[in-house]
Amino acid sequence: MTSSPFSNPLFTLGIVGGGQLGKMLLAAARRMDIAVAVLDPATDAPAQYGAHRFERGSLTDYATVLNFGRQCQSVVLELEAVNADALIQLEVEGIPCFPPGRVLRILQNKARQKAFFAEFGLPTAPFTVYDSIAALHADRAAGAWPLPFVWKAATGGYDGFGVTLVRTEEQAQALPNGECLAEALVDLDLEVAVQVARSRSGETAVFPVTDMDFHPTANQVEFVVVPTRLSTALAAAAQELALKLVESLELVGLLSVEFFVDRSGHLWINEAAPRPHNSGHWTLEACATSQFEQLVRAACDLPLGETTAHAAAAMANVVGAEGHQGPVHYEGALDVLAQPGVHLHLYGKRETRPFRKMGHLTAVAETADEARKRAAAGRDALRVVTLSQ
Repeated sequence: MTSSPFSNPLFTLGIVGGGQLGKMLLAAARRMDIAVAVLDPATDAPAQYGAHRFERGSLTDYATVLNFGRQCQSVVLELEAVNADALIQLEVEGIPCFPPGRVLRILQNKARQKAFFAEFGLPTAPFTVYDSIAALHADRAAGAWPLPFVWKAATGGYDGFGVTLVRTEEQAQALPNGECLAEALVDLDLEVAVQVARSRSGETAVFPVTDMDFHPTANQVEFVVVPTRLSTALAAAAQELALKLVESLELVGLLSVEFFVDRSGHLWINEAAPRPHNSGHWTLEACATSQFEQLVRAACDLPLGETTAHAAAAMANVVGAEGHQGPVHYEGALDVLAQPGVHLHLYGKRETRPFRKMGHLTAVAETADEARKRAAAGRDALRVVTLSQ
């Protein structure tokens, strides 16, 4: 890039996807007075507010994504369900995309992801890819994949959807059709995540390892806590593996890597997402540079920022209460705002439903335990409901 993106009427950063991640990317860019355009199919997309330009359109339609990107000088994504061919063509035309289209094509499909891990010698749980559920059942009838095992849809999964821990034959028979994979169940001790940024010049920056606790039924991240409970050596190994994956992919932008840690202390890469991730939201309050600003920096050809955590932190998701669906009302929000060290983020979604991510809160403190207690107290004080129920 030949000129500064700051306050530059000739530079626009395009954000493909206008949900909560797009909204937080927008905030990071606007803080530095970088012009932003947003593409999203929804009329009420949260990231449209404050953008210089908002365009409604399909994220999977080749022409829509291509025409949107042609009006920008750099393009970032907030989700994987985007037309990769359009990104590849934008890059041919000299418009850099973060991630590149060739990387998105690998990572937007869990079967291709896992095959890539295996090809490059990255530790991941044993798996088999199937083009249909009938093929999986046929393999099971021949003795493969006895219960329990993990089933994953190759595409379309998010926020706990598209993944099933199959413990019973009834669950196995109820699995939906489509390309999928069966995966061995890890003797799990802990799940952790790492965010890594890489610039076009090859500069890298790695965020601290974070611990993730999941809701037992929704299969969503419930708490993210830093610093990690892992040993210094194991945390460093997780960061090194995340760096190795970034460099193997030759990714530019931001990569979020989720790991399983088994009871023997071995690391297994679970999944990777080439975008900001729920597990990195804590960086907004506890790092000099958030995951969102880091992606903006990479996309605008700016130096990557400092990633050291300056406080212990815990993030809790704010999700729709069970039994409530409709216009949203936040019950107890004033109580949350009165708590010390707690920061509330609401995503701007007008409609709630059970377990829908409506926001998050981050608590900072001197220790991880204290941060987690504060986050739990804030989460418990807030209910996401509808007034009509």
